[in-house]
Amino acid sequence: MNDVAARAGVGLKTVSRVVNGEPGVAPAMVERVRAAIDELGFRRNDSARLLRQGRTASIGLLIEDLGDPFSSQLGRAIEDVARERGSLVFTGSSGEDPQLERDLALTFCSRRVDGLVVIPSGDDHRYLLPEMDAGVAVVFVDRPAQQIEADAVLTDNAGGARQGVAHLIRHGHRRIGYLGDLPRIHTAAERLRGYREAMAEAGLPLDEAWIAMGPTDPATVIAEVHRLTSSGGVEPPVTALFSGNNRITLAVLRALAALKQPPALVGFDDLELADLLTPGLSVIAQDPIALGRAAAELLFQRLDGDTAPHRRIEFPTRLVPRGSGERRPSPPPATS
Repeated sequence: MNDVAARAGVGLKTVSRVVNGEPGVAPAMVERVRAAIDELGFRRNDSARLLRQGRTASIGLLIEDLGDPFSSQLGRAIEDVARERGSLVFTGSSGEDPQLERDLALTFCSRRVDGLVVIPSGDDHRYLLPEMDAGVAVVFVDRPAQQIEADAVLTDNAGGARQGVAHLIRHGHRRIGYLGDLPRIHTAAERLRGYREAMAEAGLPLDEAWIAMGPTDPATVIAEVHRLTSSGGVEPPVTALFSGNNRITLAVLRALAALKQPPALVGFDDLELADLLTPGLSVIAQDPIALGRAAAELLFQRLDGDTAPHRRIEFPTRLVPRGSGERRPSPPPATS
């Protein structure tokens, strides 16, 4: 700013007023200062200005995996809200590693972010209490915080799974397999609960052998699909599958492609191009964009001084029938 003032032949205070858009500077003087700014390539130090105001105009976003379509859509929605509020978003992926989640969250806090939006991996978030006491706003999304009270924006995971399994039951299925993520993950546990509730509400017996919970690497999921649907696995095989997230569904689709008479399938989470498959993939769709916007808007409400009790916002799911979930069970083989 001293260089700009010298080039324009004005005082430092005049440069400050022009840079910050303050009134009281003659138009001709404003033009001289702006010309000097352009010549020297001057850029205002927003970090210093914001720190004087007690804010950094930045938030941290912790997600599971940037490559996951659900996470990327949720993250984009948060970025859109942050941009509307003049804030930047720093993003990190925890990869379902609780220690990495903790390290990234505390690193963001050490960089003086104003707040955090967290898709949690761990089961103990007390490490955030000192940061929250120091004024960092924190909102959890997709999964609630564990062992602390905090705002949460969630999907009705149990209700969505219950809806998907009930759909299979309405199409004649009585032996329905469930493929889910690791049971310690909140969303996986809730979706398993919805599956169990749907079977119980229909008065159907449930064989624990029909349930496969994590890990979700393709090889493991494909092996479980074969166990559930082929002779030599569960007897008799299941006639329908409910898959607990989009990564699992992709592996299930690969396994079913090799079967002459694939079982019915409903997946939790929609997939790009799901409607172009033959048959189309029936899903329980959640709304990552709505989740992301709600989480970001709640965070900025807290940053604006909202001190109301912690909120838990829950969004419904919707069933999207496209064909794979409407297959009816194959008739049993005729006996002589």
